[in-house]
Amino acid sequence: MRSFLPSGDRGSTLPIYIWLTAILLFAALAFFAFAQAASARNGAQSAADAAALAAAQSSRDELMNGLGEAIDGGDDWFGWLEGQNVAGANAQAAAGQLAAENDADVIAGPEATQVNGFPGYRVEVRTRYTVGDTVIPGTENKHATAHATAVVQPRCEIPADADFKEAVQLNCDGTPFEIDPEDFDLEDLPDASALFSVHLAD
Repeated sequence: MRSFLPSGDRGSTLPIYIWLTAILLFAALAFFAFAQAASARNGAQSAADAAALAAAQSSRDELMNGLGEAIDGGDDWFGWLEGQNVAGANAQAAAGQLAAENDADVIAGPEATQVNGFPGYRVEVRTRYTVGDTVIPGTENKHATAHATAVVQPRCEIPADADFKEAVQLNCDGTPFEIDPEDFDLEDLPDASALFSVHLAD
């Protein structure tokens, strides 16, 4: 088929095609760079979530140990059941381990905090890997960071007239449970998840 464009016009369109192709190529590479950055951010957030949850779960274990020892020793155990008294002795190690398993490092925290009156931990992490080489300068040295807060929330309600020295009937999110200090064995305590929930803060 014969072209109806003058030879001069056909020649002038070539630079336009090259220019448009270069723009499309750069746009594709830029999109790829943003996708890499988003992937790094998602990885950092997953690591932060895991680290914060690990710190909170460590504190829940501490609460369970303190609760059992207080009941067995005849001490006031209500505070332990309400999530008080926790010191977070192993929170740092637990958070660091989970962050490392997600290829990240804890750079701040775990910092003890409160969410709606419940104990929690805030953690900030940085990925060990970078965004990578892209058309955007500097991404080859750019690490992703993220933070998360996890909460330890007691599930059980203590009756207002309860006495820690006597048998107490608890309501733990609809499940009844009784603790009797006069007839108590550490094995009587349910699983930690029945007394305390651990979740990320909204």
